[in-house]
Amino acid sequence: MRPKYAYFKVIFLVIPFFLSAQQSDLSVEKIMKDPEWMGTFPNSVRWGIQSENVYFEYNPEGNPSDSLYKINVKNPKDIQKVSLAEGRELMPRGGDFNESRSKKVYTDNGDLFVYDMKSEKKQELLDLPFRIDDPMFLANENQVSFEADNNIFLYDLKTGSLKQITNIESGSEKDKGERKLSEKDEWIQNENLELLGIVNQRKEDKESSMAYFESVKEKEDFTFYLKDREVRDLNLSPNARYAGFSLITRERGKSTNVPNYVDESGYTVNLPARSKVGDMEYTAELALYDLQKDTVYMISMDNLPGIDDLPDYTEDYPDKEWKKEAREVIPSEVKFSPNGEKAVVNLRSTDNKDRWIASIDLQNGKIKSIERQRDEAWLAGPGIGYTYYGNETLGWLPDNEHIYFQSEETGYSNLYLLNVNTRKKTNLTPGDYEVFDPFLSNDKKHWYFTSSMVHPGERHFYKMPVMGGNMEQLTSMTGNNDVDLSPDEKYMAITYSYMNKPEELFLKKTRANAEAIQVTSGQSEEFMAYDWREPELIRFEAQDGAMVPARLYLPEADVKNDAAVVFVHGAGYLQNAHKWWSNYFREYMFHNLLTDLGYTVIDVDYRGSAGYGRDWRTGIYRHMGGKDLSDQVDAVNYLIENHDVDPEKVGIYGGSYGGFITLMAMFTEADTFNAGAALRSVTDWAHYNHGYTSNILNEPSQDPIAYRRSSPIYFAEGLEGDLLIAHGMVDTNVHFQDVVRLAQRLIELGKEDWEMAVYPVESHGFIEPSSWTDEYRRILELFNESLLGK
Repeated sequence: MRPKYAYFKVIFLVIPFFLSAQQSDLSVEKIMKDPEWMGTFPNSVRWGIQSENVYFEYNPEGNPSDSLYKINVKNPKDIQKVSLAEGRELMPRGGDFNESRSKKVYTDNGDLFVYDMKSEKKQELLDLPFRIDDPMFLANENQVSFEADNNIFLYDLKTGSLKQITNIESGSEKDKGERKLSEKDEWIQNENLELLGIVNQRKEDKESSMAYFESVKEKEDFTFYLKDREVRDLNLSPNARYAGFSLITRERGKSTNVPNYVDESGYTVNLPARSKVGDMEYTAELALYDLQKDTVYMISMDNLPGIDDLPDYTEDYPDKEWKKEAREVIPSEVKFSPNGEKAVVNLRSTDNKDRWIASIDLQNGKIKSIERQRDEAWLAGPGIGYTYYGNETLGWLPDNEHIYFQSEETGYSNLYLLNVNTRKKTNLTPGDYEVFDPFLSNDKKHWYFTSSMVHPGERHFYKMPVMGGNMEQLTSMTGNNDVDLSPDEKYMAITYSYMNKPEELFLKKTRANAEAIQVTSGQSEEFMAYDWREPELIRFEAQDGAMVPARLYLPEADVKNDAAVVFVHGAGYLQNAHKWWSNYFREYMFHNLLTDLGYTVIDVDYRGSAGYGRDWRTGIYRHMGGKDLSDQVDAVNYLIENHDVDPEKVGIYGGSYGGFITLMAMFTEADTFNAGAALRSVTDWAHYNHGYTSNILNEPSQDPIAYRRSSPIYFAEGLEGDLLIAHGMVDTNVHFQDVVRLAQRLIELGKEDWEMAVYPVESHGFIEPSSWTDEYRRILELFNESLLGK
């Protein structure tokens, strides 16, 4: 018989923790308190426009919040606090350089500025009643385009003239005209303006600005009306001849409110939250604005190859009639060639099984597919984009013939070139590794990118000729090298970390053999006083022959208790068996504590994790709780066979996706896991969001088999071991409703060996140290009692 536990009995809450604290310099209270105890570590690194200073958020003085600091490349070890005045003058991120990089246009608080690199002076160009976004030099570098009020404008740097070149208006033609106030509202407004001089002055200033704005608008016969749609990705070709944009129609599903029982008002307040899977938030159309012809082409997707293809999973439903019809498509921003004479666009089916890169005939708005990628699971991965995977890589080389993009065609996300004239496609980075965030050098002759070429658990920065060739590795420190390249490309600001060393800032010249100079040393004396482990990176064989990556923490022989804890990282698509400082730093410290106490701990990059290519990423398709769970079971078998773990002393825990796996483990693998702590867990995937879940399991009404075999609530009758469920009550990601429904199911099944800890003020990611401490004290108590009988 396993020993029972009772979380809310004070005797168990105190004694096991007291005993464990005697055997380690760490304690749950220590590692779960405010992270400031660990020290101060640089973040939000950025360069000054002249490539002389590196700015970053830092807090060596222990203030309530970080402040802005800087170093100069000539004296990188002299860290200086930035004055408020200098901080205000710091140029915002974004903007656009002209070809010679002598000037940069950018926006600050919605106003348009230009900066002269030689004189080091900025000039405000425009302050309009609307926010200005996305300024860009055109091929004629005397002109700057920008977006404001859902339209594109041209500003002439020589004459100072402003011209609106698109005429897009909200509503429909019949809605045109200013809404007239009621007699009552007009009287209230006039009375308010008469009483409050400042308010009246602001109104007059706004009307004056609006009058100027209207004076520069050309009165055109053609107006494109949005009706009930929104504009997205509006951009202008470099020759100012065409504009591309998307039209978004919002289709919000029924939201699930999350009650906040501890609102400051003293009342229960409903927090607005997401809808459930199956509710697609929007549909999109693609449009091309021909400014010379003064017309808009609505671009049809009906001729895309395979647009009406049915997914393979439909074969599992032979009794259902499946209708072949064109799927909805979501376009990205239109990418115009440097000379403005060609254009391509990235298109994605809403079921996320197809991606097309299509050329656009600018004379008539018709498209033609020049690259199709299909995945019967779902398309994603670095540089391929969509929802949780970042933006897609897509653009033009200066020759106006080649486009670049990323694809998992080889099984890993590599960087490709495609000649739009000959259709010749070239893989610039062939190999079983992934490429992250590629961008062109200032002279457009080289690529810079980050890659896992050395090892799946390392990240290094590379330089490569634009047409491919020698890949020069510019960083060398083992771990993660997150590089911010200086605007002149002469220096790299490297945010570097190792598995037992949090992030520090280094400066290095952009050469492979240059010395990396450490700028910051932020670890506190208290943090450095403990000898933090370097977990061993291993691979063990899964039951299907795959080699599964993991982090392994082994206790000293004299304290080894033959018990093991399996940690399951969250997010699904995330990597944690790597050589850098983990985002799960609290869990990393907890694993050090567990190892001190004699536990063997393993942290698995199970199927579905990031960093190992397409097949690993999609290994959970249509069955979450399949190979991702069997990888945990195989990890336990590895520990039993190789590290003398007692099969009757195995626990498992994790949060979010890790909580889901923990539930599936406790419900379906009772012979393997004796105890589990499921934190902020998904219990029924039909109740999670659309963007994430529909990729992996399709939609519940279309593929109920996938949801039935993937949702823990359907397997709750299998619970035999001791289970802790912990959840924040104001979780707007995985709703508290998930565990409430599961609790009712466990009650109806008559299950006894489970408890629930609720956290009234916490959302998905806990904030309060008291909540973290309480949660992990309960986890430690669970393992001590259930696995060791303490």
